[in-house]
Amino acid sequence: MKRLLAAGGLLLGVLLSGVPAQAQVGAARGKVVDEKGQPIEGAKVTIEFTGGVTRKSDVTTNKKGEFTRVGLPPGPYRVTAAKEGFAPQFADVHIALGDPTEIPEFKMVSAGKAAAAAGGPGSKEAESLQASFEKAVKASQAGQFDEAEAAYKDVLSKNPGKPEVVWTNMGIMYVQKKDAAAAEEAYRKAIEIKPDFAEAYSGLASLLISSGKGPKAVETLTKPATDFPEDPKLQFVYGWTLFNTGQAAEAETVFKKVATLDAQNAEVQFYLGSIAVGQNKIPEAVGYLEKYISMNPTNAQNVATAKGLIGALKPKK
Repeated sequence: MKRLLAAGGLLLGVLLSGVPAQAQVGAARGKVVDEKGQPIEGAKVTIEFTGGVTRKSDVTTNKKGEFTRVGLPPGPYRVTAAKEGFAPQFADVHIALGDPTEIPEFKMVSAGKAAAAAGGPGSKEAESLQASFEKAVKASQAGQFDEAEAAYKDVLSKNPGKPEVVWTNMGIMYVQKKDAAAAEEAYRKAIEIKPDFAEAYSGLASLLISSGKGPKAVETLTKPATDFPEDPKLQFVYGWTLFNTGQAAEAETVFKKVATLDAQNAEVQFYLGSIAVGQNKIPEAVGYLEKYISMNPTNAQNVATAKGLIGALKPKK
């Protein structure tokens, strides 16, 4: 048993060294309806990463017009819904760790109505807004950060419907630019606009921890976690922050709460299992990790770690 515990401790030492947010995965889910709010079945939903790496996947809506896609690394995405006879719709979102990010409902209008309205009031403004956002994303991908910053600010000046998303994207851009101060300010702007925006908290916590400011990360998440106790996404980010700042006991309490709020969040089981290993609660740890694997998570890194831990901890027959 001592040999097994030593092996488990070695794996846990690697695990607890501070896994960056970018190594984890998230998910996206949403719904596509028509003008009357009726679900649209068979709509093609394309989810494309816009953070500098070509990554695209497609899903199809079910009879309820719903779609879900798991295994998405956190970051900025463009989600597009398309269906023959309807005008395509899109949303630019930031997908966070763990719990599925809710995509704003797509309300699709017929292609005929969309064409008739194309020349109406405000259409040029909408086109200009979209062009500025696309320009910002492409410039950021190309490492042209000054140009990207100017384009994002142009979008903000035109009163976008989701300014917190723009500020969060700017935070990601500043991280790429290695401007931690500007990134933190951008994330906090997003939070100021939407105090329960888990995606911004996720980026901010990761930034602070990677900058050696773990206590500040915990302090930043404590109040919103208290203010929004039933928000599973925000609670997950809080638990992740505690875990990655060495507060395993506190993280365990939060993760158990998240497991109750969202039973589909597989990553919670992984972290609970990891914490149990550190507490030398071997049967409990194995139970959590086996449950994690049984939930078919898509994060290859965590699956491999979980299997390694189980192999080290279970008695040999």
